[in-house]
Amino acid sequence: MTTRLIRSAAAAAALAAGVAACSAPGSKTDDAEAAESVVIGVASEPDTLSPLLGYGKDGNSKIFDGLLARDADLRLKPALATALPEIADGGRTYTYTLRKGVKFSDGEPLTPADVVFTYKTVLDARTNNTARSELDAVKDVRASGDDKVVFTLKYPYAPFAARTVLPIVPEHVAGAQDPNTGSFSTEPVGTGPYVLADWRKGEKLTFKANPHYWGGKPEVKSFTMAIIADDNVRATRLRSGDLDGAVLPPNLAATFENEDGKRTYEAKSYDFRAVTLPTGNKVTGDRAIRRALDAAVDRQAMVDKILDGAGTPAYGPLPTDDPSYEPGIERPHDLAKAKKILDDAGWKPGPDGIRAKNGQRAAFTLYYPSGDKVRQDHALAYASDAKKAGIEVKVESATWEVIEPRMKSDAVLAGFGSVGDPDFGLYTLLHSSLAGDGFNNMAHYDNPAVDEALDAGRRSQDPEERGSAYDRLQKELVADPGYTFLTHIDHLYVLADRWDGLTTQLEPHEHGFASGPWWNIEDWQPKK
Repeated sequence: MTTRLIRSAAAAAALAAGVAACSAPGSKTDDAEAAESVVIGVASEPDTLSPLLGYGKDGNSKIFDGLLARDADLRLKPALATALPEIADGGRTYTYTLRKGVKFSDGEPLTPADVVFTYKTVLDARTNNTARSELDAVKDVRASGDDKVVFTLKYPYAPFAARTVLPIVPEHVAGAQDPNTGSFSTEPVGTGPYVLADWRKGEKLTFKANPHYWGGKPEVKSFTMAIIADDNVRATRLRSGDLDGAVLPPNLAATFENEDGKRTYEAKSYDFRAVTLPTGNKVTGDRAIRRALDAAVDRQAMVDKILDGAGTPAYGPLPTDDPSYEPGIERPHDLAKAKKILDDAGWKPGPDGIRAKNGQRAAFTLYYPSGDKVRQDHALAYASDAKKAGIEVKVESATWEVIEPRMKSDAVLAGFGSVGDPDFGLYTLLHSSLAGDGFNNMAHYDNPAVDEALDAGRRSQDPEERGSAYDRLQKELVADPGYTFLTHIDHLYVLADRWDGLTTQLEPHEHGFASGPWWNIEDWQPKK
């Protein structure tokens, strides 16, 4: 789920002097310093910078490293480990050898004890990490000698190695604190290419090159992430020269298409927009309502009109080009089918066209986060499609602080999506055991057949068995949707064209701080 601390446009605009003067293009700071700095506008900031609480769990954190990392094509590669793991005992034992000479940003050496501490703390039920279920397979982790770490799994878990991109934290710092309340969340110490130099909540985070980084000195000596919630304000600041780059929605990115000195980067993603349909709500808890909404929504129109073609219709959590996608689950926009489903279930139109059943109007509230124009447009289009079928959807904007307590009973225009393996995104989205666990299973979806498929996909080593499990799951979501899946979204970024080495990866929902063309900012080189 997108991070919660999303600020108003007014607050974002108020940071102009503070961020713009910080080595931004055209500022009066030293030319050499400005040439080595980058200022990027993003929509939101993390709640925490502690991997113990979930930060950077999918890799690409600039402050930390995992045992492994991913390259531009998402292939796993060594990071703090010298090589990919040695796997034994039928896939139940993974052994990693640590790279020699690695130091944390405070100058202290990395040891196997730091790796053991990191994983054991994340797995501790007392740690407030809602991603703990992603490491469910881990039975034990221990140090072996002075350079090895051994993981023992409860069961063979095919994609386990990809989970070891989890950032490693120093025991000598974090171990002296409560992981939930300690200062490590805002004063992190890691082995990554950059260190946090300053964090002004709601305004900006500034990072500087880590003098102890094992991978060499980056050419970009510092970068700032300016927190600007409003899409239009980010675009304006980019055009004025206050920013070197920005995350932008398609309609605003298009306005920079022919602008000299600017370049647009488009990243394919697993990021999708969906409406959560809480089972505890008297209206959205009715399967007929959920199935009717699934038929009534015009996904292609959303791609064409809202995303300006920068995306695809979403018929489930996996995009249509994913190897695990089940062909044949595509559903066309079918208003007649939606009306028949409601008629057959006893939802009859009232004088105002809105249906009712046993005195209950087919009406519910749909929240979207303030300042997010793309979600707002999705929500309004969804409400318009629903009304044609006789369902009233009242669209409201709010901050995440307001939305979060309402997620159990009210619908939310949400964003999800993980890369790497179907288990990574589907389990936390759908498994009934995680209902209400932070932003996991926001719809409180409870379907035994889906739970069984998720468990089978997680525990099997056989690719065919895993594929069959995810096929069953996707078909079950058509018969019993807990979400209305709307679109898969391409991510668009516009940056000043003064660096070489910028590339994009296939991206998850979470982007801005890790994903984006700056996923490898430590490798950028100035244009000659």
